Amino acid sequence: MSLVIRNLQRVIPIRRAPLRSKIEIVRRILGVQEFDLGIICVDNKNIQHINRIYRDRNVPTDVLSFPFHEVTAIHGLCHLLGFTHHTEAEWQQMFQKEKAVLDELGRRTGTRLQPLTRGLFGSC
Repeated sequence: MSLVIRNLQRVIPIRRAPLRSKIEIVRRILGVQEFDLGIICVDNKNIQHINRIYRDRNVPTDVLSFPFHEVTAIHGLCHLLGFTHHTEAEWQQMFQKEKAVLDELGRRTGTRLQPLTRGLFGSC
């Protein structure tokens, strides 16, 4: 099991070791042998922004979950193919390629994912 915990907010203290232990207990209760999980704690402003991008809902929410590994894998593959996002023109090309792949993946699997760099330079 791979577990990554990032605390990007300062309102509620997060103790990683107890959280990690509880997640391991939940994994066993659910009967899951192996899984990768990333937990990122953010403030209301940031979760509202993410909720607006991924779910078209401009309100804070308590939890968002999605198969992030698919997005990161596609982003990484685009870099391996030579795409970058150092300038707006480069970002536009990479964003369009990622979006096309994610849209096709969504069409085939029913998921709705957006490129990691959405909003980096503009409002795509």
